Amino acid sequence: MRVDKYLWCVRYYKTRNMVTEACKKNHITVNGQVAKPSKEVFATDQIKFRKDQITQTITVLDVPANRVGAKLVDLYRKDETPMEVFQHLELLKLSKEHYRKTGDGRPTKKDRRDLTDFENETEEK
Repeated sequence: MRVDKYLWCVRYYKTRNMVTEACKKNHITVNGQVAKPSKEVFATDQIKFRKDQITQTITVLDVPANRVGAKLVDLYRKDETPMEVFQHLELLKLSKEHYRKTGDGRPTKKDRRDLTDFENETEEK
């Protein structure tokens, strides 16, 4: 199975086009070599890819026939990404919240919608 189809089937990417773009940017490697979207993937292959500011590592256990449900994904891959990487991502999220707290600066689109809804409710009463 092609690497773009495999990563789509095991639900790491939402569309195959997103996987193709990641391959073009050299974000995906198979067994240590930069992969094109058409690279064939077999059992025991190791895939590394960069997504959401972290580099994830998975080992192919089996190749699915088509896209699988979220509960069945573990039958086809083994996630070998260290937990420290995910903890680092959580730390990044917390640091972003620290710099812009809710209510500071210009309102976001969601804030504006909430304000409009609140104003409409008060006018009706």
